Amino acid sequence: MGTSQSTSVAAPRLLRENTGLCSSSEPLNQRCGLSGVTLGRRPLEPPFDPSVPRLRDPFWALWKLRPLKKARGSSSSLATLRRRLLLRRRRSSKCPDHARYMRELLSGCSLAEVSALCEQYEALAALKDLSVQADLARPPASAKKHDLAALFETRVAADVELVYAGACFPAHRAILAARCPYFRQVLGRFPGHGARIGLELRTPGVDAALFGALLKLLYTGELAPHQHDRPLLGRLADEFGGAPNPLEQDLRYLLETGDFADAMLVFTKGNGSSSSSSSSGHSEYGFSSLGTLERPCHKAVLAARSPFFKNLVQRRNRGEELQPERAGLNLATRIVLDESVIPQRFSSVLLHAVYLDEVNLALVCRPLEGGPTSLEDAMELYQIGRFLELDILSQGCEDLILEMLTPNNLATVLAWGARPYGSAWVYRQAVNYLRDEFQPFSQSPVLLQLSAEHLREALSSDFLQASEHEVLQAVLKWGEHQLVRRMEDREPNLLSHTAHSVARKGVKKRDLSDVELREILSPLLPLVRMDHVLPANAETLAHAVRRGLLPTPPSHMLGGDRDAVRIHAWIRSTSGCAQGVWIRPRLFMPYYEEAKAVSLIFSQLATSNF
Repeated sequence: MGTSQSTSVAAPRLLRENTGLCSSSEPLNQRCGLSGVTLGRRPLEPPFDPSVPRLRDPFWALWKLRPLKKARGSSSSLATLRRRLLLRRRRSSKCPDHARYMRELLSGCSLAEVSALCEQYEALAALKDLSVQADLARPPASAKKHDLAALFETRVAADVELVYAGACFPAHRAILAARCPYFRQVLGRFPGHGARIGLELRTPGVDAALFGALLKLLYTGELAPHQHDRPLLGRLADEFGGAPNPLEQDLRYLLETGDFADAMLVFTKGNGSSSSSSSSGHSEYGFSSLGTLERPCHKAVLAARSPFFKNLVQRRNRGEELQPERAGLNLATRIVLDESVIPQRFSSVLLHAVYLDEVNLALVCRPLEGGPTSLEDAMELYQIGRFLELDILSQGCEDLILEMLTPNNLATVLAWGARPYGSAWVYRQAVNYLRDEFQPFSQSPVLLQLSAEHLREALSSDFLQASEHEVLQAVLKWGEHQLVRRMEDREPNLLSHTAHSVARKGVKKRDLSDVELREILSPLLPLVRMDHVLPANAETLAHAVRRGLLPTPPSHMLGGDRDAVRIHAWIRSTSGCAQGVWIRPRLFMPYYEEAKAVSLIFSQLATSNF
C-alpha cells in the first residue's frame, strides 16, 4: 500500500524530470511498450547518473535509445544551414504549440488534478453534442402525401361528391382524374362544380370502408396494412384501369401539363392589375404584353400545401357559391400575386415546391447580366415561404443557404439570420460554423467583417475552437480595426479622398487611443478567459495589461503563488483552501487531447512497479 502511494506521488515529478513534458515521439514509445503515450521531442536528459542502470524505468529505456550526438566538427556547413533554416521556420511559425503549453501547465499537477480536468472536458464534450442536436432541431416540414391525406380527411375545397353504398365522399376532381382512368371517365360525364355522383362497382365485396380506403390511396399513394386483400385489389385494379402511378409522377403531370386546372396564379407587376386576361379566366400561358404571368394550377393542391392558399380558396369558393350565374361553369379561380410580394421569376420554384417538394434555384428566371446572387434568391424565397406558410419551401431554402455558406459570405448570412425576417435556424448554424472555425477566421479578413453582436455570440460559447491567447489577439485586432474606421468617419470631408487621409496613409498602433479602444472592446474583453491564456507570460496579454485595456488583470498577475493560482483557475478544487478562482475552460480540442494523453502517462506511471 505504501509503495503504491509513493509511486503515485512521484509519477508527476519523474515525468517532469525525465521527459521535459514536450511533444510526441511515437517510434520510441512503441519500442518501449508505451504505445499511445505522448512524450517529448527534446532529447531526454535525466538529472540522474546515466551509468546507473534503472531497468524498470521506461524513461531510462528511452534515454538508452536516444540518437547519439555527433562531434561538432563532423557536421557539414550545409547541414548546419539546413538546421538553422528549420529552426527559423519553427520560430516564425504563427501556429502555436498548444500541446506543449498544456503539458507545461500540467507538469505541476498530480494525477488526481489531471483526471479532474479530463472529467471537466468530457462533461463539456457531452454537453456540446446535446447543444449541436438542439441547434439542428426544427419542426419537420409536412410532405405532400401527408398534406393530401389531411385534405382528404378535412374535405377542404372539395368540388365533387361521390355516393357509394349509402355513404357520401367529398373529393377533388383534379386529383381523382389525374390518378385514376375510371374516375376520369366518370367525372367527364358530370362536369359541373359540386356535382353529386352515384357510383356502383362491378367488383363484389367492396363496402363503403374499403371504397374510402381506395380513395385515400389515390391521395397518398399508400394503402392501410389491414386493407391488403390482394385478390380483391387485383380485381379492383382491372375495373379502375390499372394500379395508380406513383404519386409524384401524377403530380408532376398536373404541374407540367396544367390539365384539369381549376385555378390560375397571376403574377402581376405594378399595382397588381391583370387587364390583359379575359374575364372567363382562360388566358394564354406565359408573359402577356403588359408583363403579367399566368400559371395554371389546382385549388386542391394549393389548399393542401399552404394555409395561406387554403384560406384564400375557401373565401373564393364561398363567393362563387353566391353567384348563381357561375353555377355549372368550369371557370378557373384567379389568384393574383403582386410582383412586390412574390416576383414572377420565382413562379416555377414556387410551384415545384408545392407539387413536388423540391426547391430548385436553377428554375429562377435570371437576367443575362447582373441581378441577385443565388444566396440572395434563397433568402428572398425563404421569406416568401414564410409569407405563404409553405414550410417545405422555407426549410428547403434554409438547407440551400447552409450549403452555400462560405467564409466570404459568413458575415452576410449572420446579419440576415439575426434580423426579424431572417431564419433563426440558419443563424444558429452560422454561429456554430463561426465557433468551430474561429481559429482560421481570426487570422483572415473574415474577422473584420463581423459585428460586435456576432463576436459576443461566439465568445460566449464554451465550445469556441481557439486558445484564449488567439481569442485575445483576435479581439484586439478587431477592436483596432473598428477604431481606425471610427477615425476615418471623423475625418473631415476635405481630406477623405486625398493622400493625407487615414485610409491612404494608414494608422500606426501607437497613434491609437487606448481609452477609445477600451470603450470599443468593453463588451468583448470580459468574455475572454484571461486566466486561461497560455503561455501565461504571453506578450499580447502583458501588453494589453500595460495599456490598461483589461478591466481586471489575470489572477496570476495579482501576486501569491502564481503556479497554484494558474492551476486552480483551470481545475476545480474540492478543498476550501484553493488559491485563485476557478473558471470553466473551453472545450478547445488540442487542449483536451493533450490532457487525455498526459492523464494516460500519469496512469501508466502510477500503476507501474519501478
